[in-house]
Amino acid sequence: SLSTGLTATLLSLLIVIGFCAAWHGTPWFQRLLRLLSPLLSVPHVTVAFALAFLIAPSGWLLRLLSPWATGITRPPDWLIVQDPAGLALIAALVLKEVPFLLLMSLAALNQVQQQARPLARTLGYGPMAAWLAALLPAVYLQIRLPVFAVLAFSLSVVDVSLVIGPTTPAPLAVQLLNWFNAPDLRLRFMASAGALLQLGLVLFALALWWGLEHIVRRLGLYWLRRGWRWRCDLWARVLALLPILICFGCVLLGLIALLLWSLAQSWRFPAALPSVLTLDHWSRYLLSAHTPLLHTVLVGTASTALALLLVICCLEHETRFGRRPSNRALWLLYLPLLVPQVAFLFGAQVLLISVRLDGHWLALLWSHMIFVLPYVFLSLADAYRAWDERYARSARCLGASANRVWLRLKLPMLLRPILTTAAVGFAVSVAQYLPTLFAGAGRYPTLTTEAVALAAGGDRRAIGVYAYLQLLLPLLAFALAQLIPAWRFRQRRGLQVQS
Repeated sequence: SLSTGLTATLLSLLIVIGFCAAWHGTPWFQRLLRLLSPLLSVPHVTVAFALAFLIAPSGWLLRLLSPWATGITRPPDWLIVQDPAGLALIAALVLKEVPFLLLMSLAALNQVQQQARPLARTLGYGPMAAWLAALLPAVYLQIRLPVFAVLAFSLSVVDVSLVIGPTTPAPLAVQLLNWFNAPDLRLRFMASAGALLQLGLVLFALALWWGLEHIVRRLGLYWLRRGWRWRCDLWARVLALLPILICFGCVLLGLIALLLWSLAQSWRFPAALPSVLTLDHWSRYLLSAHTPLLHTVLVGTASTALALLLVICCLEHETRFGRRPSNRALWLLYLPLLVPQVAFLFGAQVLLISVRLDGHWLALLWSHMIFVLPYVFLSLADAYRAWDERYARSARCLGASANRVWLRLKLPMLLRPILTTAAVGFAVSVAQYLPTLFAGAGRYPTLTTEAVALAAGGDRRAIGVYAYLQLLLPLLAFALAQLIPAWRFRQRRGLQVQS
């Protein structure tokens, strides 16, 4: 757990920093961001399935290269997926976390002084060195909390580990889940102790990361004092672009492989494409997926709507009364993103049992809101606070009340960021596995829980159908978040705020 979590977080951060340092401020930066942004809507489990279908010994990558390039006519006996070192798990986590950290870095870049980089260039620094020296310290301070969230998630992820992680031994979080679900109730005491161990492991990893930050800071100061300018960095800029392209290519090819398997009637190795395509699998599995699909949509919509209502009211109260939340309050809000899920969901289920809410719809809704609310606040706060209050003052001068200004002017102008935030919250809810498993007590299956359960069976056609259903829901939410404001403001393009 410690090695895979730290390695995945460090690789993701280095890829993002290298890409930003090499290409920020160029046309390629915005183009690649537009390519990577849709990857945020892809759930973690879908990314894990996509990578597994791509790199497995009988995966699509080896099919494309065989037999003409490799001479292989049968699937080799290679342990690639669920390897003991956790390399496949690290790769899956990197594929998912790079787009997230990249967009967090983009938001941070919009809040720092951009003039520092040209000044560094005038002192003789190369493009990458100027970015690292002038912008990286300020940018990292802005994305430090998301990096901690990524580290905590990577150390305690369960659903991705069940799909593509090692099994002998399994990561600690997966082993805790096995102990908790074991028929022997005595193992639950061991699971409870292990949950505290998981929390201690995350705290230890955060302490290691804090120490690494200080080491990097000292090395950076040493580099600046030595006066190394690093003017010739063309080769480094090309190398910084390759990991981004590899991430995008792996996810895209993996999703295509998932789609092909969901449509394949017969696909023998080493054929590059299925011999016969059919919709029979979709028609068959859609009948059995209607209940998980309904639960996913209902709990995602309800948790997102409640979280959005709470966040909008909180931000409006902050605007009217000038009371911004303190750093302690924000840390409390983001605490569910930093604490491992297995470290408190066991106790939460015991609490729900004691109040007789275990397996109740309200418990499921509450468990999803715990994780949806921080992402909704994080996504909407900057856009809401950036709204120009002069519009409100002008409307108040015309006799409009504060509530009318809020309902008739402010909310319509903020429609695009509000809907984008709602799509983010819905995508977070769709991807929840452990909260659904524990709070729902198995009574409310969702697409995510069913997809992870299918991973043990190995039916690639069923996995392909469920993975795509899990993918299409967030994509539909993000599409509506873009189409509704475009239709609403088709004749009033100035009356909107960009997300």
